[in-house]
Amino acid sequence: MPRLKFSGSRLFVLDTNVLMHDPTSIFRFAEHNVYIPMVVLEELDNGKKGLSEVARNVRQVSRYFDELMQSANEEQIQKGLPLGNSPYLPVEERTNGLLFFQTSEIVSDKLPNGLTTSKVDNTIVNIALALQEDNKEKLVTLISKDINLRIKAKILGVHAEDYFNDQVLDDIETLYTGQSILPEDFWTSHDKEMKSWQEEGRTFYQICGPLIKTWTVNQFIQIEDGSGFAAIVRDINDQTATIELCTDYTSPTNDIWGITARNIEQSFALNLLMDPEIDFVSLQGPAGTGKTLLALAAALEQTVELKRYNEIIVTRVTVPVGEDIGFLPGTEEEKMNPWMGAFTDNLEVLSPSQSNDDWGRQATQDILQKWLKIRSLNFMRGRTFINKFVIIDEAQNLTPKQMKTLITRAGPGTKVICLGNVGQIDTPYLTESSSGLTYVVDHFKDWKYSGHMKLHRGERSRLADFASDNL
Repeated sequence: MPRLKFSGSRLFVLDTNVLMHDPTSIFRFAEHNVYIPMVVLEELDNGKKGLSEVARNVRQVSRYFDELMQSANEEQIQKGLPLGNSPYLPVEERTNGLLFFQTSEIVSDKLPNGLTTSKVDNTIVNIALALQEDNKEKLVTLISKDINLRIKAKILGVHAEDYFNDQVLDDIETLYTGQSILPEDFWTSHDKEMKSWQEEGRTFYQICGPLIKTWTVNQFIQIEDGSGFAAIVRDINDQTATIELCTDYTSPTNDIWGITARNIEQSFALNLLMDPEIDFVSLQGPAGTGKTLLALAAALEQTVELKRYNEIIVTRVTVPVGEDIGFLPGTEEEKMNPWMGAFTDNLEVLSPSQSNDDWGRQATQDILQKWLKIRSLNFMRGRTFINKFVIIDEAQNLTPKQMKTLITRAGPGTKVICLGNVGQIDTPYLTESSSGLTYVVDHFKDWKYSGHMKLHRGERSRLADFASDNL
């Protein structure tokens, strides 16, 4: 049986889930050779139907393959299709990599008898083994998002790796937090040419010094020396920065819809949420840090009282923690209600009456129906939100592409809030470093109309705090 010989130093065999996860993945290895088993094409064909994000990705992969094969004949397909000529790659990134498809049966005699090739994963491992046997001078690598397939491949002697190109950061600990703790001697080295002034009741400082180059716009800075100094960076120009003293939302005089911040991080978050000049806010932190409550309070204050926005739009990914309860009857809002328990719980806290009487419950329902609209992610494409306060909950379960789809729905006068905890990801094949929430935090951190705050302290109850620390 003739075997395929490949040029170049490396050969990558792509699993179906990699293509489903990122349709452009075939171009991410363009300086090397990429091999697509026939069973992968069959799995792609099975997954092309529907309106889900995965189905859209599958159809896009098929279009990429079709365009690469437009002018290719059978001989060219056998020799490999040039990936470097792809119109989807910038000219400076085009290289000599080739795309190969399986055109004949490939069987390795190293596959254990107990592993039947009727299973797709075993077939892919079998093909990678055979390619490795016939190209001993090259490194054959199986790329898969499936951990178990990678484990199986490594046991059988096949080099296997996860797909890393979608990862925003190598280490999630380096993700932008939105704040910086200044040394206690900060003013000694930064007050030489300091200027201060007030505008409309707001206090500004213009300072220069060595730490300025480490700041970003809308980052919070504070000194933990008991002085209570906390400010937000408004502008950076060469060696000079303009900072503004923060509003202290821990004070009862600055309450938002009846609530006050319980710590400095929540106060920073409210500064971002209440700032009409900031169009995009992301809040990241574990359960109980107040993300939903703060966002909802700011939304009600600015929609109902200040009239900055004419409606509150709430959406989230419908990924269950336990077993799925199946299809839900009713309208779009009725179907979404079970997923919005966090918002209805917080609305009860924020409602005008804390009693359990009918009037209090009716007041909560009135707020829900008049100001707050619950929308499903499935119907977001093509929409434009004008003068809306949009809250995206559980954003860590969104892919970067889904996040882009949602945020680009924002029209004039709309503010978008993303809430989530990258430590609680329920979507398959997403990790802390490839989550859509991580993606937007990293990409928006230098934009002057956005802000981010990582919350650390839980504020639910002493019981919840103890359970979080000890269970």
